[in-house]
Amino acid sequence: MPSFDVVCEPDMIELKNAIEQSNKEITNRFDFKGSDSRVEQKDETLILFGDDDFKLGQVRDVLYSKMAKRNVDVRYLKDDKKETIGSDKRKQTMKIQKGIASELAKKVVRIIKDSKIKVQASIQGDAVRVTGTKRDDLQETMALLKKEVTEAPLGFNNFRD
Repeated sequence: MPSFDVVCEPDMIELKNAIEQSNKEITNRFDFKGSDSRVEQKDETLILFGDDDFKLGQVRDVLYSKMAKRNVDVRYLKDDKKETIGSDKRKQTMKIQKGIASELAKKVVRIIKDSKIKVQASIQGDAVRVTGTKRDDLQETMALLKKEVTEAPLGFNNFRD
């Protein structure tokens, strides 16, 4: 029976490349000369460093632009907290969103059921499995979910025929 999984996980290789490109641009830019501004990745979080709030915002903008160029959706990053380190240096942590939250999974299942497309959806941990008898129904479901769900970037993988 044809099926696919609805997931929410970024391409970690492209994200790492975007972080490296951001750090390279930050070290080469004139307005960051002499500052300790950078982006670090630790497991499932990103840590942005800046000398003040303005530079921290600039670091974030550089990171977002590099992510956009590498086709990594910025909605994968969730702001966590800003804190002051040292004298006036600032640090911000951002969580990398992986997996579909339970309320979003319920919303995806509800959208699929309300659409009257002949497919079944079931929550499987941090993914939603969609099965149907026809490939066209599954593709129609994918298009529907891309249009309806805007709060998180959804991906589709594990497509089986």
